[in-house]
Amino acid sequence: QVHVVESGGGLVQAGGSLRLSCIASGRFSDGPAMGWHRQTPGNQRELVASMSRLGRKDYSETVKGRFTISRDIAKSTIYLEMNHLTVEDTGVYYCNPPEGLFPWGQGTQVTVSS
Repeated sequence: QVHVVESGGGLVQAGGSLRLSCIASGRFSDGPAMGWHRQTPGNQRELVASMSRLGRKDYSETVKGRFTISRDIAKSTIYLEMNHLTVEDTGVYYCNPPEGLFPWGQGTQVTVSS
């Protein structure tokens, strides 16, 4: 079974940047489609960035142009570079395939202050 561990969150001022990391361990095919999801206060979890097996990247309109997803297949690690953060980006960030196929990790908290 695959396990994911997210890290890299923290407290940052609006306009700042953070880089999230996600390490996936366990038995799964190299280079699965992966994504970053976030749950903001009072809202359902949403997919904000994804990367297909072939490397195609997709972003939600709310983060497009500010966030960048990348991966290191050899390290089984997915990254999310977040720039120009706003208070609306505050939430818990999770990595998982876009369909949510893996057990959900604990996520990493991102708090953006004004």
